[in-house]
Amino acid sequence: MRQLNDVLAGTHLPNLLVGLDARDDATVYRLNDEQAVVLTVDFFAPLVDDPYSYGAIAAANAMSDVYAMGGEVLLALNVAAFPEDLGQDIVADILRGGADKVFEAGGIIAGGHTMIDKEPKYGLCVLGLVHPQRVFTKNGARPGDALYLSKHLGTGIVTTAAMMDIAAPHHLEAAIESMARLNRHPSHVVREVGAHALTDVTGFSLLGHAFEMAEASGVAFRIEASRVPILEGALEYVAQGARTGGESRNRHAWQEKTTFQDGIADELASVLFDPQTSGGLLIAASPEQGRELERQFSLSHLTLWRIGEVVEGQGITVVR
Repeated sequence: MRQLNDVLAGTHLPNLLVGLDARDDATVYRLNDEQAVVLTVDFFAPLVDDPYSYGAIAAANAMSDVYAMGGEVLLALNVAAFPEDLGQDIVADILRGGADKVFEAGGIIAGGHTMIDKEPKYGLCVLGLVHPQRVFTKNGARPGDALYLSKHLGTGIVTTAAMMDIAAPHHLEAAIESMARLNRHPSHVVREVGAHALTDVTGFSLLGHAFEMAEASGVAFRIEASRVPILEGALEYVAQGARTGGESRNRHAWQEKTTFQDGIADELASVLFDPQTSGGLLIAASPEQGRELERQFSLSHLTLWRIGEVVEGQGITVVR
């Protein structure tokens, strides 16, 4: 697979603005001087019991990559696998959750593909539009930039705790609300104000996606752990053993690239390595852009936290 990716990444297509070589959130292909298409696909097995919520979360997660590139959702195709004995009402609720979320995004579901599998899986292939000169990527963060995050961390931990039957209902409800919330309006604000680099925080965790952005930009990130927003209950559930396989994989991939200041608890590190579903936007912006982002997010009643800064060097440093 690595050799195949290397071959494909080396293919020179002048209208392919973002492809495999960029390792960014979605593919971007220029149609003309005013329009480019953003194409992405994502699907996964259920992480909550309610089928409607599962469909909505999976759809929001799939569309998030379009918003991370600065685009707008136009069309989507269902990508699904269901057991033969799964009730039709459950299937209908999953698909309805996805369709309602796409409608909320201003797009439509125009078809899709379903197959039989032992475990349910659902997601979307999403087509969006963006101006070719206004595409956001992970590349572009500069020393002196401020780092911002638009959603709480800890969704993987809280949903795992729910599977272990130790999560308080209101903690799970908060995680579901966060995962189902679109990054559409936050992306609008970033597009209006401007930023140097943008990505969304998903399966690689905050630290994994931060490292990708820092590496692509040739800089280092300094993250202040005390400023990072965390879902209520997440630290408590980690202490009770609610750890995911994704966290373990993220630690293996990114821990050697991350320096932790002495005194940072392992439970907090677990949150920073926690794989997110439909997580928030991670933004690198100049001080001037940052001040305007804070103002505009507040005026729009959108959440935003300044969690660190961009500095010269390599890798990620987490301080208290």
